[in-house]
Amino acid sequence: MSDSAVGGSGVRSIDRAGEMLARLLESEEPMSLGDLAEAADLPKSTASRLLTALERHGLVHQAGQRGKLEPGPAILRFAHRGGLERHLVELAGPALEAVAEASGETVNLSVPSPVGVDHLAQVDGHHFLGAGQWVGRRVDFHCTANGKVFLAFGAADVPPGELARLTADTVVSRAALEKELERVRRDGYATTVDELEVGLSALAAPVRGPNGDVIAALGISGPTLRLTGARVAELAPILVQEAQALEERLGKHRPGERAA
Repeated sequence: MSDSAVGGSGVRSIDRAGEMLARLLESEEPMSLGDLAEAADLPKSTASRLLTALERHGLVHQAGQRGKLEPGPAILRFAHRGGLERHLVELAGPALEAVAEASGETVNLSVPSPVGVDHLAQVDGHHFLGAGQWVGRRVDFHCTANGKVFLAFGAADVPPGELARLTADTVVSRAALEKELERVRRDGYATTVDELEVGLSALAAPVRGPNGDVIAALGISGPTLRLTGARVAELAPILVQEAQALEERLGKHRPGERAA
């Protein structure tokens, strides 16, 4: 079969899969496989194969083995992300300012994405030698303090095989990283020293949403020569306290508390 024939077949498959996904997004109710196959003028077997591929990527979700189909977690995550991020940035202002004032270093707010850590907001430190501009930059999970927070608390959707690949060429082994993530869960914050870049250190604390899941991280970054072990120990309680204050503004209730 020629390359053009294969290419044409692939384009048609993408077109049919896109048509079914569009119908699903337009529908106010979950749709059955038969309904979607009919809408795209496809045999059920072909529709099922295409929908399975979409489901692997989180674009559709099937409730039960023979349940109807609805938009998947990837679609829902991006549909709500814009509003969630604006809400987070607005409410995080006091925490960012307080941590920046206490530390004198660059402070940022980040969220997990399917492919890394995304930075949403930043307050610069008082020093000429700082950590640069993070907003709009994406970094890996395994070599950053914010990323380790997301890994430790299950906010980063990274398959074990992918994490093994990421750590294969770094100074931190997979086993060492797993041990460190246990410490993050125990202490309530993560640290990095010369991992993302030599001379750069950071610490980060989790920010939980109303249901208790970690949805963001509040972090401090700066030169390793200033963020020494002793300095990190001084700043960590402040960082954790401000992260928890942000959680309260987001509406999180702690164990034993009652909603108003």
